[in-house]
Amino acid sequence: MEGLFTANNVWMMVCTALVFFMHTGFAFLEIGLTRQKNTINILFKNIFIITAGLLLYYILGFNLMYPGFAEGSSGFFEFAGFGIAPPEGGMTPEYADGGYTWWTDFLFQGMFAATAATIVSGAVAERVKIGPFMIFTVIYVGIIYPLAGSWKWGGGFLDMRETPFYDFAGSTLVHSVGGWAALVAVYLLGSRIGKFKDGKPQAIPGHSIPLATAGVLILWLGWFGFNGGSVLSADPELTSLTLVTTCLAAAAGGVVAALVSFLRYKNLDLTMFLNGILGGLVGITAGADQMSPENAIVIGAIAGALIVFAVSFIDRLRLDDPVGAIAVHLICGIWGTLAVGLFGALAGVDQFISQLVGVLSYAAICIPSSFIIFFIMKKTVGIRVSEKEELEGLDGHEHGMSAYADFRMNEH
Repeated sequence: MEGLFTANNVWMMVCTALVFFMHTGFAFLEIGLTRQKNTINILFKNIFIITAGLLLYYILGFNLMYPGFAEGSSGFFEFAGFGIAPPEGGMTPEYADGGYTWWTDFLFQGMFAATAATIVSGAVAERVKIGPFMIFTVIYVGIIYPLAGSWKWGGGFLDMRETPFYDFAGSTLVHSVGGWAALVAVYLLGSRIGKFKDGKPQAIPGHSIPLATAGVLILWLGWFGFNGGSVLSADPELTSLTLVTTCLAAAAGGVVAALVSFLRYKNLDLTMFLNGILGGLVGITAGADQMSPENAIVIGAIAGALIVFAVSFIDRLRLDDPVGAIAVHLICGIWGTLAVGLFGALAGVDQFISQLVGVLSYAAICIPSSFIIFFIMKKTVGIRVSEKEELEGLDGHEHGMSAYADFRMNEH
């Protein structure tokens, strides 16, 4: 028993490290798909998210997300207190069925918490004020994400349903939570200068597609921990299946996105290929432990196709999302969540309805809360940089430095 407990805990710590490494992937992807003059700004936001996120999760997030709802509770809100003092048995096999210790539990879940705000960071890149974004991060990661997470992962009302809502690793609880906020933020912020001309979207190329590609491959690797760790033990069969379905969905998402993009636009678009991979990963995340390899391929393929049409649709709405975060995390997050009710072990009408209730429940908290946060700041301190700052770059104006100090645009 002791040896199995140790093996489980080591696996969970490895997965924690992999999820942490995903923040490198997010950073590379975001700076690669945006312009050189805003690199420092994006990196600063990403570093702030993970550092502030962990501290906030320690102070109140963990006990807000896992409060231990009392018997007879509505399952909507409870708070177990500040800090993370371990319970009796928290470091022994008696805790979490021997899957991991209390400390590992906190750290693994804390890595997830910061991801929601990272999704928003990419969507609002190149024109958001750093101060208001940091305020948003503190409120959203510190309060909204753990409160919403408690509804399912903390044993709240979505988990109390006769047919419980199911979200294995966070297609909704992580990705859609970030995606809804990204949608609201992009709407309130407005598009970048030059993105739309006479109502038509214009390409604003990123400064390093190789970095963006590296970012996606790092994210794919990190998903081994994101989904693999969500087994919450080193169970050989379930962990192996989860990693297989995760990889097959990613591969199918990438291939189908590239194919659909080629058929529609007559070019082999690498950025669409990359976002298709991410769409497949997000799509399989809700049910990675429930799906057969064949179902995983179907789910990933549909997610890849959705990416192409979602990016186009978002452009038609005149919403400017530089990295495709809304298409990847929101649209594919919703699809992956609903797919649990259509495929795999839990498929059925009751489960599909429960999945739909879950999607709508998270929309009902994320849309109003993110709108209130950003709208208040927009009407008070402002959330967008000046035209001069946007044109010259946020790095110089908000940080006083350049990401590539020796680089000159007129040199070879």
